[in-house]
Order: sequence, then structure tokens, then C-alpha cells
Amino acid sequence: MADSAPPGAGPAHRALDAVQRYPREAIALARAVLDSTVDTGERSTAERAVGLALRELNDLPGALRHLRRAVRATDDPRLRALARMSLGYVLANAGRTTAALRAVTLALPRLTGADAGRARMQRGVVLHYRGRFDEAVRDYGVAVEIAQREGDLLLEARARNNRGLLDAHRGAERGADDLHRAAEVFGRLGLDLAAADARWNSGIAAGQRGDVAGALRRFAAVDAEYRRLAVPRPALLLDRFELLLSVPLLDEAVEVAATAVAELRRRGMASDLAEALLAQARAALLAGDLDTAAGAAAAARSRFRRQGRRTWATFARHVELRAGYARGTRSPALLAAMIRTAGQLDATGWPGPALTTRIEAARLAAALGRADRAAELLAVAAQARRRGTAPRRAQGWYALGLRRRLDGDDRGAARALRRGLAVLDGHRASLGATELRTHSGAYGQELAAEGLDLAVRRAAPGQVLAWAERWRANALRMRAVSPPQDPELADALAELRMVSAALEDALLTGHPVQPLRRRQARLEQRIRELARGVHGGGGLLAPPGVGAVAAALGDTVLLELVAHGPRLRAVLVRAGRASLHDLGPLAEAVRLARLHRFGLRRLVTTGDRPDARAGVGHTAAALDRQLFDPVRPLLGDRPLVIVPIGELHAVPWSGLPTCAGRPVTVAPSATAWLRAAGRSAPAGPPVLVAGPRLPAAETEVRQLAAVLPGARALTGTAATARATTEALNGTRLAHVAAHGRFRADNPLFSTLELADGPLTAYELERLTCPPGCVVLSACDSGLSGVRPGDEVMGFTAVLLALGTRSLVATVLPVPADLTTTLMLDLHRRMRAGAGPALALAEAQRAFEGDDGGATGGAAHATAAAFVCFGAG
Repeated sequence: MADSAPPGAGPAHRALDAVQRYPREAIALARAVLDSTVDTGERSTAERAVGLALRELNDLPGALRHLRRAVRATDDPRLRALARMSLGYVLANAGRTTAALRAVTLALPRLTGADAGRARMQRGVVLHYRGRFDEAVRDYGVAVEIAQREGDLLLEARARNNRGLLDAHRGAERGADDLHRAAEVFGRLGLDLAAADARWNSGIAAGQRGDVAGALRRFAAVDAEYRRLAVPRPALLLDRFELLLSVPLLDEAVEVAATAVAELRRRGMASDLAEALLAQARAALLAGDLDTAAGAAAAARSRFRRQGRRTWATFARHVELRAGYARGTRSPALLAAMIRTAGQLDATGWPGPALTTRIEAARLAAALGRADRAAELLAVAAQARRRGTAPRRAQGWYALGLRRRLDGDDRGAARALRRGLAVLDGHRASLGATELRTHSGAYGQELAAEGLDLAVRRAAPGQVLAWAERWRANALRMRAVSPPQDPELADALAELRMVSAALEDALLTGHPVQPLRRRQARLEQRIRELARGVHGGGGLLAPPGVGAVAAALGDTVLLELVAHGPRLRAVLVRAGRASLHDLGPLAEAVRLARLHRFGLRRLVTTGDRPDARAGVGHTAAALDRQLFDPVRPLLGDRPLVIVPIGELHAVPWSGLPTCAGRPVTVAPSATAWLRAAGRSAPAGPPVLVAGPRLPAAETEVRQLAAVLPGARALTGTAATARATTEALNGTRLAHVAAHGRFRADNPLFSTLELADGPLTAYELERLTCPPGCVVLSACDSGLSGVRPGDEVMGFTAVLLALGTRSLVATVLPVPADLTTTLMLDLHRRMRAGAGPALALAEAQRAFEGDDGGATGGAAHATAAAFVCFGAG
């Protein structure tokens, strides 16, 4: 949103015209006028130019000071009115909307023609800030009509930009057209900053339509333009926040909201600061940080009320109430407040928050025994399934499912829940980029949990499996969408590799690292933005039924773990039949898994102490009993496919007694396992890669070359990232021995260290013909980041999504000197015809002991660290 001025011939008017092209130059021009003239009209216009330029540079106190001077500098009624009009705009920016509306209203009667059009547009801005959206749209429309009648292209572009932004937020179709027209006119008039603002607003519109990839591309492009123009736009962090939350990329949204609060507070931008506090509250609520959510929402609501922004205050109240509900408050007073707030949100143009509040109010009403009231609320909420964005329609189906379940119609409830998940499947497919698809699993959580509860209560194992698969690892159910061969992305990845290598050298030599860390962070952000700009198009593969899974399993047993409230349950498929089992408290399984991993890491890093080995044995036995005792009679000595959940994805399975020596394959879902099992491997010769700073890696590759005749070996300076990715395309078997690093903050930046720097998981996404089987002899290379919906991120997920059939990798650090022996035996057994899971189990058993293998705690931990993923 922007103020405007008619073009003029004098130096003060030239300064005013330069405000949105070059705000710093505008200030210099205007101050030259103030230093050289006593003409009151020129001085008023010059003060106005300084004030508006300072507003562009986000110095609101300075802007207000100069605009008040502009009002006082002249007795000319028109010039005073124009100054008041600009003052009103900046007062609105500062959160003083009552004073802003008074200033603009005072200006209106004194203005005619295009000036009146500008004043109507400016009043629209103030009404927009106050949440009086219908009135704002009317004023913007009047401004467009006046501009067209007067032939004022600049006024028309600004009014269209403002109207387009408001319509985009309200979901109106006209918004995109207005924004496109505004950007075009601004560009033609040479107003680069205004054109950038309009293009940024078109990114907001794209996000509101659900085109996340398009919005991200626009934001990235306009960000570069703002940097070129050297004009800060801290308030635009809030638009980025909205987009991140829509995916949701929750960690980044939390970070962006915190940055916006700090930056807007520093600059004194009170209006935007209140919105930033609300953003911080919303992100904290989703992240489960209820104290921050309640505190930030209360602070935002207080600011909104002082600013006369009752609509926004209602939105903040909605977050406060939801935080109370999430804390466990179950009272009639909270119910009444939620119902009242939902109605106010609907009446003031916030249908999304109103829907969420109404659904939670219905659940609260049911918990309080007020079933009739709950049914009424759910009936209203269910109407959302017919319109709006995909997440909102899915919420409507969720409400309908709850309503039908309340009525005792479990079959109807299940149908509604499946319809909601189907809506989200289409949304996920449209996202394209792996990272966006992975994080979008958060939206199906309530739907899938409700459906799973229906199936568990019916004790129907086939239905439990179906519901678990319907939500689990959905990013891997998508047909892969290959990232474009974007030269800008390739350049950014290459530069990141160079900077990361330089950072590693600086750390080793004790040189300063902060400039390199900052550069690395900027590059990573750029890579995320470029990679996220991939459009969707990969279709969704339907999850298989028990019959299809059983037919592919043969003599193998599948054990799929499922979280059901606080309990850990499992569906076991064996010999064509499925059974449902209660494995005890989920929290206890997670606790034991953490202790087991900790103990194994100690064996590697602190040596083979008897107490450490005994501790590992104790926790392994306890975890083994919880996970396998309830199903032990059905396991026998059959091979096992395990589909874990949450933190159990990182379990070193062969370190558990039941799994030791048994072929075990770990898969993100039964669907992913079945898909991988049906793949055939490419026919290209094996590829062996040794990374730097790891003497054992070159030894390992040299010895493997003797085991695998015809293999292509990349060692020393030849083992670059480009050479490695080119070699991986089309090979039936790849082995990489290198230092590995898992990035929990963004698993797609997990790395394998090569001769010219780290190779990231992002780069593996660019493979066109992935290897059939990959062995990563690198620390933590099999770890995955796990997001809602048991969506996994990391090397494992990327390779399986691309089409790799099997992956053998580590979920712990491993000592290089011990690993080579295990890897040589693994490859000998695979070359003799054993599948990866069987070959790994036999190599691990031989490595640990009975036939002259390595002994001791470190050997046990090294063997246990390797896991077979995929199809086995």
C-alpha cells in the first residue's frame, strides 16, 4: 500500500516523484529545497517528500515528524490536505488508526479530481488496517474510477495494487488481475520499487490460491530486487511467514516470526509489530509452545485494541482460546468464549480461524456432555468442505466425520475422513518439491488419527493398516517430480560446496569462520527457495491392501508400528493374514530406543568398557521385549520388514536380540516397501567412491574393486560431487565410503564429504536414473528427519523416492578401521546372490564373533549401526 503525489515541475515535486524510485535520493533532493527556499508551498511539498521517503525506509518516527511539518508549513488548503492525507497513511502504519482516519477524513473535502481519488485510496488504506474490508474495497474502487476518468495511470496502479492485495487475502478472483495490471503500469512508469511491491503482492495472491511453489518463486525473485534497490522491507517477513505456515514449514515459520517481532519492534512499526506478535503466537501454538502462544497472543490483542483494530483483536483472541484448550482447559466458560469468537471471526472476514475455533469448540462441547451443541457446531463447520483452500476443505470433511461419529454412524464418519484425506492428497501432489510435500503431512494428522481410532476400536487390523498407510510417508507415495535442471540452483549448490569446504578448512586451521557461516546460511536459504519452486504433477499411488502386501511378502513378516494415542500398536502381516497387537506405552518405547542409541554411541566413542556393554545389553533386551514379545509366536525365524514410527526410525535394529542374524528391512511405509520390491535395478557397472580425509576409505574402495570386477572407482581428487552424481546414474550398485553428517535442522542438507566439498541430499534429487542398490559407509547416513505423518527426510527418503530399490546405511557413527571388514563381507555375499538384507545380517553375525570375526563393544556397535532400507 502506498501514498502518491501528482507529478510536478518544481524540485520539491521532483523529490516527491522520486520517493518510490530512489527514496534516499528523494530525501537529498527535498532537503536541498528546504535549505534553499522560503516558499511555503515548496517547503510543505519537500517535507512531505522526506516523510514519505522515510516511510519507505521504515523510519516511522522520522516520517511522522516531517509530515506534521508539511501540514504546518503552508496555509494552502490543497497542500495541507495532501499533507494530512500522507500523514494519515503513516499514522496507520504506526498503528494509530483512529488518528489516521481523522486525518484522511479531514483532507477529503478540500480535494477534487485526481487529488480526491488519492484521498479515497488513502482512506481505503486506513480502513483496510482497521479491518473494515468492505468499506476499504469500495474506496479503492472509487479511486480506480476517478483515476480512469482523470487519466492518472499512477493513481490507478496504486489503487489496483491495494485492492488486489485485499482481494487476494479475501480469496476474490479479481485480486490477481489487479496486481498484474499494477505491476505492469509501475514498471512502465519506471517505479521499480512500487513494481516490486506489486509483484510481491502477487506472490501473496498465489499463496492464497494454494500455489505455494509459484508464491515461493515470486518471493525469491522480488527479494533479489529489494536487495538491488537497497530498500528494507521487514513487514514482508509476515507474508513469508503466512506462506511457510501454509505448508507448514513450522521451524522456519517460528524463526521468521521471531525475526519479524525483533525487527519491527526495533523500527517502531507498531501496526506491523502487532501482526508479528500474532504470527509468533500462531506458530508457537502449532509447535506446542503453549506459554509463548498465549503470551504473544495476549500482547497482540492488547496492541490491536489500542490501535482500534477490533477485527485483528478477535483473531488474537482465537489463538489465546486455542492455547487454553490445548492446555487441557475444559470449562463452560471456555466453550462460550470459543463459540462467541468463532461467530465474530466469521462476521469480520476470517473464515479459516473461525472454522478451526468452531471445530475445537465442538470437541469441547462433546467432552462437557453437550452433544447437541457439538452437533450444531460441527454441522456449520462441515459446510467448509465445499469451498476454499484444500486444507480448509479437508477440515470441513473432518468436521463432517466428527458429526457422523457423534451420531453413531462410524461408516459414514470413515467415508468423510477418507474424502478429507483425498483432498489433501491433491494439494500435496500440487506442491512438487520434496521438502514441501514432506512437511504437508501435518494437515492430515487429525483426519488419520480419527480414522485410525475407528479401526482400532473395531479391532480390524486390515483397516488399521489401511488408515496408517493412508497418512504415512505420503511424500513417498507420490510419483517423483524431477527438479528442473535449473542452472541457478546448480550454481548455488556448487558455491555452497565451495563455501562449506572453506569453512571446514577454517575450523581445522583456527581461522575466522563467522563470515563463511553467514555466507553458508544465505546460500542454504537461496537453495531452499529455488528447490521449493518445483511445480507438482506427480500423481499419488494408492496404498495397497493387506492382500497385495501379503502376496509380495511370501515367507517374510511385515510389522507396521502405529501410534494410537499414548499406546504403541502394531499390525503384523504373515502368511496372508493380518493381526493387531498392543505393544505397550509409546513413551516407554521411545525412552528405551534413545537409551539404546546412546549406549551404542558410547561403545564407539569411549571404548569397550564392561559397564557400557552391560548397559547396552540391558536396554536392548528391554526394548526387544516391548516390541517383539507380543508378536514373537508369529515371527518364527522368518525375514522381517519393519515400518517404524517417529523416533523409532533411528533404532539400530540388528542390535536387538530378535533381529540379530535375521534379515531385517526397514521401510517408511508398507506402500514404499511394496513399490521398492517391484523395481528392477539398472544394469550399469558398480561405482565405488572414496571421500577425503579418511585413509580407510581409499583402502576400502581398493579392496572392494578386487571383489567387484569391472567396478568404476573414484578416489582422491577424482571423487568430486559432479563425477559422483554422474557415475551414480544408471549403476546397479554404488558404494560410497566418506565422512557423513546428518543435519537435523534440514535433513536435505545432510552431506557426504567428497574431494571438492560436501554432496547434499538436494543434489541426489537431480539424478535421472538412480542406482539400484546403494551402500553408504558413512556416519549417520541412514538417519532421517521425521515430520508429521512419519514423513522422512534425508538420503534414505530421497533415494527411495527416486527409485533406488535398497539402501544400506548407518544410523550411528562408525569407526572407519572396523567398517572395511564388514563392508567387504557384505559385498562378497551380495555378489554371491544374497539380497542386501540377508547379506547384511550374515555379515553382521560373522563380524561379531562366532567364526573369528571382530569382538567387543565397538564391533557390536559398528555392526548394529548398519540398517537395510527399502526392499531388502
